[in-house]
Amino acid sequence: MEKETQEKDFWGDKERAADVNQKISQLKQEIKIIEELQKEIKDLKELDEINKEDAAITRDIEKKKQDLEKKIGKEEVKTFFSEEYDKNNAILQIFAGAGGVDAQDWASMLLRMFERYCQIKGLATKVLHQSLGEGGGPEGRIGIKAATIEIKGNYAYGLLKKETGVHRLVRISPFSAKKLRHTSFVLVEVLPELSGKDEKEIDIKPDDLKIETFKSSGPGGQYVNKRESAIRITHLPTNITVSSQSERLQGTNRDNAMKILYAKIYQLKKEKKEKEMSKIKGERVSASWGNQIRSYVLHPYKLVKDLRTGIETSAVDKVLDGDLDEFINAEIKLEND
Repeated sequence: MEKETQEKDFWGDKERAADVNQKISQLKQEIKIIEELQKEIKDLKELDEINKEDAAITRDIEKKKQDLEKKIGKEEVKTFFSEEYDKNNAILQIFAGAGGVDAQDWASMLLRMFERYCQIKGLATKVLHQSLGEGGGPEGRIGIKAATIEIKGNYAYGLLKKETGVHRLVRISPFSAKKLRHTSFVLVEVLPELSGKDEKEIDIKPDDLKIETFKSSGPGGQYVNKRESAIRITHLPTNITVSSQSERLQGTNRDNAMKILYAKIYQLKKEKKEKEMSKIKGERVSASWGNQIRSYVLHPYKLVKDLRTGIETSAVDKVLDGDLDEFINAEIKLEND
């Protein structure tokens, strides 16, 4: 690929050039990580060989061994990523479901959980669209009705794609005067961000689009409230509607909205193809958007349980603060069994 970048006409196709450069960068990063792991293993073996049963050195070796195992485990997960877009950036959407203001509050808790997970993983996040909740709270609102965030970084889609589904919360409602237990539901959808080359394969005709503008609202939207810079696009053949309001410029919001639309149409085509294949191959387990995938119980006991893998933990606070590795890694490995 590096030889290809030196060819005279390499930059003639800018999209192809950008794609090749991105792949080179990803491969170099992977090689660097593996070389560093190899060096750590070599250094640890040498330290172990010269150790004369010194208790302090033995403890140090054991600590380094445990740290190394964690690093190797993190890289091992990447070997399970075999789908076409697993290395891509991701678009994650959150929708409050049944449960009123409790569901809206739960949606905002999940948004924070995923943002914290991405921060831990070194993935960059940006809120593209956010619809605030209703009833009480600051500015008369509680939580969010919906949110769309863009997640950038290697394997963002591969890591998060299995978070698609319904997330269920059981707790004593902070909005109930009688302190009643309440169950809330939130739908999470994770889509791959497509490159320009992939977008060309999805035929979207300009006449099939209904484009509306509106004033941005909520956090980050104050600076554009005086003019309609936010964009809402409806794809008439599929009735898919997408929005973006995070940018000052209408054109940039339109680009972001189209990015989401391409991802949604890709997902729709993928699901259609999977249904057709299931008719040929027979019944197949599918993580459809309507399925409940995980329960988070805060009362009468504390427990987070994944209903697909059976993985569970009582460390609910850690999970809600972004510690999702155990759940995500188990689901990735289950998919590849």
